[in-house]
Amino acid sequence: QVQLVQSGGGLVQTGGSLRLSCAVSGLTFGWYALGWFRQAPGKEREFVAAITGNGRSTNYADSVNGRFTISRDNAKNTVYLQMNSLKPEDTAVYYCAARLRISYQADEYDYWGQGTQVTVSS
Repeated sequence: QVQLVQSGGGLVQTGGSLRLSCAVSGLTFGWYALGWFRQAPGKEREFVAAITGNGRSTNYADSVNGRFTISRDNAKNTVYLQMNSLKPEDTAVYYCAARLRISYQADEYDYWGQGTQVTVSS
């Protein structure tokens, strides 16, 4: 049974930082690309960042490039999203997801975490 269990998130002021974690079990972690997506109220789920199975390649949405960093620890079966210089428009529920090949399309991902709320106050 594949499980993606998220932790982190919460409430932070504008300009602050948060780190999200996503612990994965039930699959061969190093084979899978991992992505982070977010969904704000009334909006569609959008791509945030993704990383290949070996961690050598990453992709970012323009809106977070230079502020967010995706990384993975294949020894711990965990992917991270470090979020710096947070803005109110970053407020959303954040999801991690896994699939065999890196993608920025949410509907191409096979497995999903439970979601975690990130709220940035102005």
